[in-house]
Amino acid sequence: MDLDISQDSLEVYKALASSVRINIIQELSTKRMSVQELSKTLKLSSAIVLMHLNKLAEAGIIGFERHGHKKISYLKVDNINVHFPKTIYPAFAVYNTQVPVGQFTNYSVTPSCGLAGKNDYIGKVDNPTYFMSPDRIKAGMIWWTNGFVEYQFPNYLEKQDKLEMLDLSMELGSEFPFSNNVWPSDITFYINGVEIGTWTSPGDFSDIRGKYTPDWVPDNVNQYGQLKIVRVTNHGSYLDGQPFTDISIDDIDWRQPTITVRFAIKDDAKHKGGCTIFGQGFGNYDQDISMKLFHS
Repeated sequence: MDLDISQDSLEVYKALASSVRINIIQELSTKRMSVQELSKTLKLSSAIVLMHLNKLAEAGIIGFERHGHKKISYLKVDNINVHFPKTIYPAFAVYNTQVPVGQFTNYSVTPSCGLAGKNDYIGKVDNPTYFMSPDRIKAGMIWWTNGFVEYQFPNYLEKQDKLEMLDLSMELGSEFPFSNNVWPSDITFYINGVEIGTWTSPGDFSDIRGKYTPDWVPDNVNQYGQLKIVRVTNHGSYLDGQPFTDISIDDIDWRQPTITVRFAIKDDAKHKGGCTIFGQGFGNYDQDISMKLFHS
């Protein structure tokens, strides 16, 4: 589950602001339990336990199912990520470009794979041939198991400009047939052919529906990813503000007319769990793949 600092996430914060509800989450993390079982474990009345369960259910943290006359509770969320407002950047000029997730210029993928648009799948699912369909530009979500997808960004830097920092922002997740909230995948980022680093996606999320995912998308397939920001500076690279690798601006040839970005599942990856890229109209962030070139 992804949260931000806004009124939309307030119900989740309220649901977590209780020691009793924290204890309930801890119990449900080990097994599914009835109201009566929780009541006995927590030494609280069934009415009070049910009140707390309803709060957690309203926030989308737990769900209910019926086993005969018993109301069984289960945990729907494996992790919660909180994204704070963007930090203030240095006072550089910036070129900002967003490329749709379907506007890739090179690829080599294996099933399970596919493309999804606003109203339906684009072409046949699990057939890599459709990754070259002219309609791919309409895709708001793409996914594949092994291989790579590559994009070309225009380089608007002029001769007198000096690149000081590059930010790459996108919503990513793993790829599992249907979904699997615990399905790690090593996704490697390349810029202009230089390997920047590898991030391990924790899963292929469908515990709750994506905020922007179209209604036609089934509940049991990829719903959203995690927003990742790769930053390359003159003193190294960062992932979500934390040190990532030693690759710096000087290591990438940023004077080329275009800047190439590749997302890959390497042949020797420890976790080969595929990749899903969410774009505008899908997932939890209504954006395509964004590149910012900060220059002086």
